[in-house]
Parts: sequence; C-alpha cells; structure tokens
Amino acid sequence: MLNYNIRGENIEVTPAIREHLENKIGKLNRYFNETPDADVNVNLKVYPDKKTKVEVTIPMPHLVLRAEERHEDMYAAIDLIVDKLERQIRKHKTKVNRKMREKGSPKEFFAAQEGLTTAQLNEKAQEDETDVPNEVVRTKQFNLKPMDSEEAILQMDLLGHSFFIFTDAETNATNIVYKRRDGKYGLIETT
Repeated sequence: MLNYNIRGENIEVTPAIREHLENKIGKLNRYFNETPDADVNVNLKVYPDKKTKVEVTIPMPHLVLRAEERHEDMYAAIDLIVDKLERQIRKHKTKVNRKMREKGSPKEFFAAQEGLTTAQLNEKAQEDETDVPNEVVRTKQFNLKPMDSEEAILQMDLLGHSFFIFTDAETNATNIVYKRRDGKYGLIETT
C-alpha cells in the first residue's frame, strides 16, 4: 500500500492534482510481486515565472526511488516523473535479476561472503543495537571480496546500508561506495 504525503509550495494541492498523482504513481505497483508498504513523498512547487517543479521520493527497502522534473505544466511534470521512476525500477530489477542469476539468492550470497550460514546472517540482522554517542557498540570483521563498483552498489542496496567497503577487482585497492543525500551514489577511492 502506498501512503501519499503531498506538500505544495506556492500552490494549493487540489483534489484533482492529488487524484492525478495517486493514479499515475499507483501504476508503479505493477513492478512489484506484492504491493509494497511505502511512503510516497511529493513536493510540488510553483515559481514566480509560473514554472513548476515536482519532486517524488519513495524510500523502499534496499532502494530509494527519487525523481525531479521542472515543466510549465504540472500534470506533464507528473507524467514525466512517473516515466523516470519506471526507468529506475526497471534498471534496478534488471541488475538484481542478473546478479542473482549469477550468485544465487541474496541471503545465501551475502552469508557465503561473510562465511556465515543463512540462519546466522538472519540472527545478525535481528540483533538489537542501541545508539550511544561516541561509543563503539558493535565490531564486525569480514573479508573484502574483489568486485567492481556496480556490484558493490548492488550489494549495498540489497543490504539496506548507506555505504559498502570493497576491494576493487582492477586496482586491488580498498574503496567505499556510499549513497548521497540526492539519491545518487559516490565512490571513495584509496591511494
């Protein structure tokens, strides 16, 4: 089920705009095997020159869908946003399917990488962690497997983490990929 949070700046969110948004974005459900429970955050803004900007963010497990579009027509911007989100979903699903065909199921793949059984990996995921400022509350040790940055990003998304450390297969250097606030990815390369 999608829960909509629609906010307008310099514009009143009319029932017609809300209905158009919900109908268009609701069509994204067809890309999922089961209907996800997700919040859809929509920001609508009208500038003094009458141009509009539509931003849509849908945080989901292992993936954050985000798109932004500027256009003279609010409804056209919404249509273009949905097209962008569909492309993001298809691209992500293609990557996941390709990697999982090569490696097996995600849990088995990551359990094998950390030298754990699937049950141990599930147990680790359920551990209760409390946040205490400036105190290390958990220590992990793992082997860095050689891979490219694309595979590292895929693994980071599948784990639901905001960063992932890996050994670059070409340079053999330790690198870090991370998720930026704008929804894109960054790469830190060591020298």
